[in-house]
Amino acid sequence: MEDSGPSDSRTRFAPTNVLADAASAAQMRQAFAGWLKRHFALDATKVSDVVLAVNEALANAAEFAYTTAPQPGAMNLLADYDSRTAVLSVTVTDEGAWRIADSERKSISRGRGIPLMRALADRATIDSTPAGTRVCLEWNHVAAAQNAVT
Repeated sequence: MEDSGPSDSRTRFAPTNVLADAASAAQMRQAFAGWLKRHFALDATKVSDVVLAVNEALANAAEFAYTTAPQPGAMNLLADYDSRTAVLSVTVTDEGAWRIADSERKSISRGRGIPLMRALADRATIDSTPAGTRVCLEWNHVAAAQNAVT
């Protein structure tokens, strides 16, 4: 879902109310990667970094947000680009519960998603409330593609 107009300085990608499961997260990642490649002049490494960070946020929502719920709930992705500031912001939200890590059962091969998001984005914030979790990732100095409509 894209929302932009000729006089608008913003470009958006915004799938909402998507079932928070692994298959839906993979579909959102793939659609986001296509949108990113169509609208921005990023090299392959930067595209990979942005997609990986967003994928981590989606995967966390799909895997952990609804573990105490009888069935998966919804997750949302909002990618918003402001051409005036050249900032790409991506927000992933869910309405689930924040998972408290159990240090006794923690696998050494797990728990790298949040540090990875923080390493790959220029800014990464995570806000968790009883109403859900919001992961915000931002990248500075992102150039729009020459042929992109923003």
